[in-house]
Amino acid sequence: MAGSNFGNIFKISTWGESHGKALGVVVDGCPAGLPLCEEDIQIFLNRRKPGQSSYTTPRNEDDCVEILSGVFEEKTTGTPISMLVYNKSQRSKDYSAISEIYRPGHADYTFDMKYGFRDYRGGGRSSGRETIGRVAAGAIASKLLSELGITILTYSKSIGDVEIDYNRFDKNEIMKNPLYMPDADAASKAESLLKEKMAEKNSVGGIIECLVEGMPAGVGEPVFDKLDANLAKAVMSIGAVKGIEFGDGFAVATSTGLTDNDGFKCEDGIIKKTSNHAGGILGGISDGSQIILRAAIKPTPSIASTQNTVNKSLENIPVEIHGRHDPIIVPRAVVVVESMVAITLLDMLFMSMTSKLDTIKKVFNE
Repeated sequence: MAGSNFGNIFKISTWGESHGKALGVVVDGCPAGLPLCEEDIQIFLNRRKPGQSSYTTPRNEDDCVEILSGVFEEKTTGTPISMLVYNKSQRSKDYSAISEIYRPGHADYTFDMKYGFRDYRGGGRSSGRETIGRVAAGAIASKLLSELGITILTYSKSIGDVEIDYNRFDKNEIMKNPLYMPDADAASKAESLLKEKMAEKNSVGGIIECLVEGMPAGVGEPVFDKLDANLAKAVMSIGAVKGIEFGDGFAVATSTGLTDNDGFKCEDGIIKKTSNHAGGILGGISDGSQIILRAAIKPTPSIASTQNTVNKSLENIPVEIHGRHDPIIVPRAVVVVESMVAITLLDMLFMSMTSKLDTIKKVFNE
């Protein structure tokens, strides 16, 4: 299988299946000397693990990470960092009934068409558990970014038709509710919506918003490796993501040049923008202002309601999906989006280090 690798200098390679023995990631390109221990990784993994609330799958996994290489005396050595998480709560028998059925909204049919074979146990490689490796790598990328003064704040902007009110925005509230919303009132309303949909054997989607502070101007390439293009690929590679936008996003289609253009001003010898409709990226290159990214997450496709599908015998049949599933993907996907953004930003920063001769001289003359 191709396509399990991501990055140019800071590279990751994820591996494993939902019901296999373990899942993990190999991270290459991490510089030596970064303080790192398993707890640094676990903090991120705890944000995506199952069983956190009644709105996530009851699959009982502790998702404890083990660092196998690349770290000595709690510092990175500059060599590949290999990490794994063992699967301990597989119930493969839950999926035996759908081994010959193509579930609506899943990758069953397309996987079969590509490989002529599929691991039907929880989706195999197409499962959301594949993101464990991404999140473990994202924890390392985020720690490196913090060393450079770059921080990322990610949260649920909306759940179904319930959206946060920016007048009540409180970043401290994000970790206080199970939906990771920065608005307590919106979180309460969203919980009521979820209970209603769960009773109907249905699911909902939502929007995840990601804000990056401290990104310097000048990172990104002007043609194929644009910063926003690479961020879009990274976030769109997450299975549940169906759309992405930066800054004003799709609203620019009904805007005008006068309202959409961000003006510039100089304050104390520093160039700044008077607005940020572009979302921190101009011409594929960071402009030094806040990067604003949003990802649209589809409703969980595994629902207990009766749906129409076909089986491998080409028979039209009804299907009800049983087993342990999230009624909504958004809360657990928040840290996955954050991780892919962190990995991409760090890789692009490393790529930009050779853009100017003066920068190279500074590194090698010190």
